[in-house]
Amino acid sequence: MNNTKTAWYAGWRMKFALGALALGLFTIIWFAIAAIGTKFGLWSWRTGLYGLTFAGGGALAVAAVTMSLAAQGIALYKFPRKQIFIVALAATLISAMCFFRILGFASQLTSVPPIHDVQTDWSDPIRFSDAIMSERNANGGSNPVVDAPLIADRAARRWPGLEGRLVSDIQEEAETSINGEPAIYPRLAPLYFDQAPNEIAAATLEIISQRGWQLVTVPDVSEDTGHPLQIEAIAISGWYGFKDDIGVRITPIEGAARLDIRSVSRVGLSDLGANSKRVYGLLSELQDRQDGRWEF
Repeated sequence: MNNTKTAWYAGWRMKFALGALALGLFTIIWFAIAAIGTKFGLWSWRTGLYGLTFAGGGALAVAAVTMSLAAQGIALYKFPRKQIFIVALAATLISAMCFFRILGFASQLTSVPPIHDVQTDWSDPIRFSDAIMSERNANGGSNPVVDAPLIADRAARRWPGLEGRLVSDIQEEAETSINGEPAIYPRLAPLYFDQAPNEIAAATLEIISQRGWQLVTVPDVSEDTGHPLQIEAIAISGWYGFKDDIGVRITPIEGAARLDIRSVSRVGLSDLGANSKRVYGLLSELQDRQDGRWEF
């Protein structure tokens, strides 16, 4: 008589549950590969974001959720149940996290307008220097930088009726509360200071450095020349390595200084609100540090 006990992981039910767990973990790895490969130029951002993350990752997440739920049902079929069910539950939690992350990302995409260029004053747009435009064009910046950009025609598929409209109008609407509903974006406006432009520029450079943005254009802030100053920098996202170009213009105005900011994504139709958040964050920090005000 053979009294050898079967190992707890040897049964087919446990193997199925472990397979579901492995698929869930592989889905996380897949998302990481999609993002990191995009960042290091192994494939285009469209392949990384739409092909690998949304299409491939979405399919993997659905398969992992389905398999993990099936593993839970199988675990309850007969004894032993506890260890198999715990493994299956862990697989479900991991795969569900991936699935709802994709779902939330897709929902966020349709909840914000299709703009990737925001600034504090469209009536006098910030124009980037040749230095940053050359760097932008050399590194795959497909989105044009113009004074009065329009919503691209390809936006019609997901945002019908917005194509062809001025980005400035869409930004203003996104910053406006309608019928008691909260605004989509925070209100962006020029900021005014009592200090000289070079002092505000020095404070801005310090904040930009602390945020880890890559400086491209750094003006001389050693003394007040009485002329406008412009700072330019590049913000690079952590996972996919998306690059957004930032321009900060500080203009002398009747013994004070006025600060405007523009932030433009190099690729993509919608920035998911990243540029608006970035501009407002910089404005808010400068307001706190330098006692800025919204009215002149």
